[in-house]
Amino acid sequence: MASDIKILWDDLYQEGDIKFQDEDLIREEGLSTAVLLSLFIDRRADSSDPLDDPNDLRGWWGDRLDADTNGDQIGSRLWLLDRSKTTQETINNCKIYAEEALQWMLDDGVCADINVTVERYGIAGNDRLALKVEILKKDGNTEVIKYNDVWDAQFA
Repeated sequence: MASDIKILWDDLYQEGDIKFQDEDLIREEGLSTAVLLSLFIDRRADSSDPLDDPNDLRGWWGDRLDADTNGDQIGSRLWLLDRSKTTQETINNCKIYAEEALQWMLDDGVCADINVTVERYGIAGNDRLALKVEILKKDGNTEVIKYNDVWDAQFA
């Protein structure tokens, strides 16, 4: 398997970055960077999505180009939950958006199966969502990727 440049996630600052080791970029043979990009790049909003600003649809400019498969989109709609309360509906939408963002891995035959789990934790008023992605690879091995703070819940 070819190795790709790895993006390392920083839970404290909620950001990903590349790093060097021995004068070369850190690389990986797993799927964590593909999952990270799939989940945390903003996918364009659907016409039915409720938006604070109807002109802010976000999305990656490359989606406007002719993709290999018509309708391919990069990223997720998790950004739509930024200002949401941690209700069961938000948890359900988080799971749906994550599965939608990772669907390309199944469609393109990158893996055999994907299981997404979303869990609410913390105390009311300061709770968070944790996201766990279990990827069943074609070789039978499982890769587990966890994000312990998808976003800090905001309460009005």
